[in-house]
Amino acid sequence: MSPKPEESSTPAPAKAEDLRDLGFGSRVLEGEHTRFLNRDGTFNVVRLGLPWWKSLNLYHTLVTCSWWSFYGLLGAGYLVTNLLFAAGYLACGPEALAGANALAIQDRFFDAFFFSVQTLATIGYGVISPRGLAANTLVAIEALMGLLGVALATGLSFSRFARPQARIRFAERAVVAPYREGWGFMFRLANERSSQLVEVQATVVFSRLVVGEGGRKTRKFVPLTLERDKVMFFPLHWTVVHPITPESPMASLDARALAEGDVEIFVLMTAFDEASAQNVHTRTSYKADEIVFGARYQDVFVGSGDKPTIDMSRLGAVIPL
Repeated sequence: MSPKPEESSTPAPAKAEDLRDLGFGSRVLEGEHTRFLNRDGTFNVVRLGLPWWKSLNLYHTLVTCSWWSFYGLLGAGYLVTNLLFAAGYLACGPEALAGANALAIQDRFFDAFFFSVQTLATIGYGVISPRGLAANTLVAIEALMGLLGVALATGLSFSRFARPQARIRFAERAVVAPYREGWGFMFRLANERSSQLVEVQATVVFSRLVVGEGGRKTRKFVPLTLERDKVMFFPLHWTVVHPITPESPMASLDARALAEGDVEIFVLMTAFDEASAQNVHTRTSYKADEIVFGARYQDVFVGSGDKPTIDMSRLGAVIPL
């Protein structure tokens, strides 16, 4: 008696009909929109009806915001903290800070402010010192906040530096150009960073509004079959091609048909970053007005030296046929 074969734990691949809405929801998909996915990969969604503190994620904001915003927020928090402690030292009375001999209120505030700066940073010049229970209590609290603040700022800075992030540039426009003996939908991409990406994989989904029973419009999603959906190495650029065969959802569609169907083509890229030894993801989409029919991409290879050289400024340049 032959042994019973073991059941595979690998899930079956998703079929075209399984791609209902990609997570947007059926109600949203019944109408026309500018786009669902912005060119920078962010979702074009607005959430209302929640208090601001419920949707606030301070850690996520500080890790994902720009460096200018990050250090701006840290600087603002540092300034506000010192202002509050300076006001606290003033509230303790004129004798709370020994060595602060200013008489005018604004000068006393400046003495308290810079004493707060020294305490928060554990500098301690010794010119001004706390006196009394209230002032020493504030110093103890501020010293603890200073230690915690340095630890948090260091941890956040490390998280930002260590967070893997793909910097893949997509061509501003996709093209429908001759491909072999027919036509193909194409878009081009390149790695902006000098870090090496390997096992780069592309997933492309075509979405279009169709009229159903009773004239009701709904959006359908169909994955596009690619000439090559994965490359092992990504040192230069890659032109992703979907051959437009009779079975393709783009068959017999022109620019006008794409616009009338509110077409949006979603692109998801996954790669392995050797520098961080982690997987990275990026995404974008192309709307109908960003797809050029009857054009080809300009050659990005330049020079004739011993090393392949590409001009990144030509990545999205197209030439009409």
